[in-house]
Amino acid sequence: MDVNIIKSIIASSWDVLVNSSAFIIFGFTIAGLLKAFLPQDFVSRHLGKGKYLSVIKASAIGVPLPLCSCGVLPAAAGLKQNGANSGATAAFLISTPETGIDSVAVSWALLDPIMTVFRPIAAFITAIATGFAINILGIKNDQNQITETSTGESCSSSCCCSHSNDHDHGTSHSHGMSIFSRLRSGISFAFGELFEDISKWFMFGVLLAGIIDVFLSPNMISDYLGGGILSMILVLAISAPLYICATASTPIAAALALKGLSPGAALVLLLAGPATNAAAIAVITKLLGKKATALYVFTIAFISVLLGMLANYIYTAWGLDTSNWIASEHSDDHGIAYTISAVILLLLFARVMILDIKKYIIKKM
Repeated sequence: MDVNIIKSIIASSWDVLVNSSAFIIFGFTIAGLLKAFLPQDFVSRHLGKGKYLSVIKASAIGVPLPLCSCGVLPAAAGLKQNGANSGATAAFLISTPETGIDSVAVSWALLDPIMTVFRPIAAFITAIATGFAINILGIKNDQNQITETSTGESCSSSCCCSHSNDHDHGTSHSHGMSIFSRLRSGISFAFGELFEDISKWFMFGVLLAGIIDVFLSPNMISDYLGGGILSMILVLAISAPLYICATASTPIAAALALKGLSPGAALVLLLAGPATNAAAIAVITKLLGKKATALYVFTIAFISVLLGMLANYIYTAWGLDTSNWIASEHSDDHGIAYTISAVILLLLFARVMILDIKKYIIKKM
């Protein structure tokens, strides 16, 4: 590959990283506070047997939680074992990976205020619609129940959470700990285990955003994806089976939108990718059953496209466009604080890679 092309990709990826690093660090800090101070049984206590209220609560609880598409699986299995109904479990499985404190922070950095607000609302609506559909139709699990441990084992082989059996993805904290101890534990979780889960995929998303910026022209996007419902269906078909977490999908959606992808199609990518990857679906089938899983996938696809159409309408009606999403010239205005944040993020990522190399060497010995 030409050296100038490599330099262009690195420069474009660096612009994305500089734009987002401070917000990523802020998002992980909030995630650590949630981990530190959210009671262990908070989620399970609020997901009773109600057909509707439990779904609404599960959807609302899942929106801010910093769990990836893989990490949510053992948490959801635990909820199911503790008596949560299938609709509430499905709602939690959707709203949690589709958005979170960390991905909202990145959305604010790389997208625009409209999409930053619309994204978690869309995740909440999608989760409620799916949970209601499953509970109203009264679909029962036609599979053997899956245990929380086996859920972790299933996801660990193919998702971000390569060490999901080594730590708890839930919202627990030790009772009786001092505030300082909880803070230390929460921050350690956020920039340790959670960062390990997400960082590699986020960096991949940043690199891919740089590649898109260099190689894709606006004409290519308009010629092959267009701006209507067909582009949303095509994006849905591409993103649904792939593993892509909410945080990593953000720079990719932003880069594609800059090249001409419609806001609606970008929203479909942000919603469908994190909630419907093939590895998660295999586990969800065991957790909820085949019929409920089929309804789960169909409802996510249908609602995502509808909300994508609504997003396109809003942007058109308000005269908005996506030309200011992660525009590279903005990075020059951020100053030293954003550059320092990017360097810190790279150092944290380097630490993750060193730890992975050490684990690999120990495993091979």
